[in-house]
Amino acid sequence: MNVDERIAELTQKMLRRKFYAVLSKPSATPEKLKAHLPAHLEYMIELERRGVLFASGPLADGDGPPSGAGLTILRAASAREARELAEADPFVSSGLRSFELKEWTVMEGSLGLRVNLSDQSIEVA
Repeated sequence: MNVDERIAELTQKMLRRKFYAVLSKPSATPEKLKAHLPAHLEYMIELERRGVLFASGPLADGDGPPSGAGLTILRAASAREARELAEADPFVSSGLRSFELKEWTVMEGSLGLRVNLSDQSIEVA
């Protein structure tokens, strides 16, 4: 079996689901970001409720504190839609963050979910 055939065999059942990664970086002080944080969080929660937000959160350098940068993974139909969603983030629309948009194809990985019926709690692993 040649290399191309082996690659095809290994990847044939992989997910191949496209997402959009929004890598944002601050262009303002932490104090200015903090003043707009409630609006940003409300926007992220609304995207989550709509099923558009896969995951989002702050980035830090190594073991240090959050740097003001963030990573957001969107379920969007196109790069244009993902860009529009990113531009509507209050941090971005107020000029406090800039962003870079990347298409991300998920091929492999795992997600664990545990639902405890006795106390109606959910654990994501």
